[in-house]
Amino acid sequence: MAAARIWIQAARPKTLPAALTPVAMGIAIAWRDGHFAALPAAAALVGALLIQVATNFANDYFDGVKGTDTEERLGPQRVVQAGLVPAAVMKRAFILTFALAAVVGAYLVWRAGWPIVVIGLLSILFGVLYTGGPRPLGYMGLGDVLVLIFFGPVATAGTHFVQALAWSPQALVAGLAPGLLGVALLTVNNLRDVEGDRVAGKHTLAVRFGVRFAKIEFLGSILAAAAVPVVLWAQFDAPAGVLFASAACLLGVGPMREVAQWQPGRRLSTALAGSGRLLVGFGIAFCIGWVL
Repeated sequence: MAAARIWIQAARPKTLPAALTPVAMGIAIAWRDGHFAALPAAAALVGALLIQVATNFANDYFDGVKGTDTEERLGPQRVVQAGLVPAAVMKRAFILTFALAAVVGAYLVWRAGWPIVVIGLLSILFGVLYTGGPRPLGYMGLGDVLVLIFFGPVATAGTHFVQALAWSPQALVAGLAPGLLGVALLTVNNLRDVEGDRVAGKHTLAVRFGVRFAKIEFLGSILAAAAVPVVLWAQFDAPAGVLFASAACLLGVGPMREVAQWQPGRRLSTALAGSGRLLVGFGIAFCIGWVL
């Protein structure tokens, strides 16, 4: 049981809604379009989950061996840095999990063709290079862009595509919302870790442009996500029920207030949990509003 808890901790379950929400939205759009297909939808959901967990394992491994994670970090404990899992074991774990994702992806490639090869390979490649390699993408401040794209339009429109076998402009635009909310989540993490990241040479946007920029980025991401359902309704013939998702962004008021008042040294745990609830609440409201 102790070992299981360690691996669950390493999988970072609080990050999983960022992977699952855009997939659920793609399924909802396909359902209303009459293109829902249970097996491809389930494979997309499982594949997204495996890639997210594998990426979390890889981040734990690379940040541990690089020395980025230290005992002074304000966020949740990382298992490699804490000595709970040997680095070599974690390396095998993320390779195996990515391999399992590739097995699931093979079915989706068989069904939907070469676009899924591109999406799958890039997702795995960026999952490793986010903190791995000689020039980690996350250390260069590119994490926000990658989250916006791959936890947004790629996931939502890709999930719709493997069911409908055609690209949907609605799904592409809709995917911007979970991508933006994923950026908001990442921004909370980067803001909390800004001092440690600066010392470790991890040049996130919060490090590059400062705390004020990160606070504005957080606020702007949530407001932009709230606007996406309005654009879908006004310009893309989306059902009016999708506007409930915009209303769900009121869940972000508390986190926005906490982030605005944040000072270095605070953990931002409430804002992080609230941002996660916002992402889940938005996804649920969107799916219900779109289907009904």
